[in-house]
Amino acid sequence: MTLPPFQQLLDAHGRDVHRFLVASVGGNDADDCYQETWLAALRAYPRLRDARNLRGWLFTIAHRKAIDHARGRLRAAAPAGELPELSVDAEQRDDGDVWGLVRRLPAKQRTAVALRYVVDADYALIATTMGTSEEAARRNVHEALKRLRMEYA
Repeated sequence: MTLPPFQQLLDAHGRDVHRFLVASVGGNDADDCYQETWLAALRAYPRLRDARNLRGWLFTIAHRKAIDHARGRLRAAAPAGELPELSVDAEQRDDGDVWGLVRRLPAKQRTAVALRYVVDADYALIATTMGTSEEAARRNVHEALKRLRMEYA
């Protein structure tokens, strides 16, 4: 099976990849991760031998870029000095910001929910993207929804 031109791949999946990244890392950082995803895909594309699951391949790259972004934030320098204490109780949350709660989920749960509800991925694609079984993908979505219900209520 031959690979389609890279531009066709970008046109077909670009919007969904961006939506997934917005849900995963937030709107402020999604554009950087999006660019890194497509640069990595472009570099690897000539060596790709199988075109059967290009969508899954792209979401795997995007998922890894989101993980890299989160790791980079952990290594970033923290400001010195005293900061005011912030309260994070339910009344002070951004009025119903469900995606803010999603971004605070553990990485696997966050990724699974974003793939399932932002890009309407089936559990097979979620499993492929995350390198898990379909059962584990379902479990991640289930646990994430359970936690979101508790925190949102």
